[in-house]
Amino acid sequence: MRLYVGNLAFATTNDELKAAFEAFGTVDSASVIMDRETGRSKGFGFVDMNNDEEAKAAIAGLDGKPIGGRNVRVNEARPKEERPPRGPRRF
Repeated sequence: MRLYVGNLAFATTNDELKAAFEAFGTVDSASVIMDRETGRSKGFGFVDMNNDEEAKAAIAGLDGKPIGGRNVRVNEARPKEERPPRGPRRF
């Protein structure tokens, strides 16, 4: 199950995110999403856990709890929505 983790502290690393979720089971991957242009965290990430029961336990155990000093939001990730194409970039 893929989990969305929102409201992450900007200093949170992939390893810290993974460690927080490993308390609930096996984590296949954990990634904090970074802005391509600035290299800074966007304040959210994704965690993949193979076992759905462990993932549900992680949601129950971590939603609203602090990771890196901020109370995070944890829920099952939804598929990315289609967005209309952007217009030409202006510089």
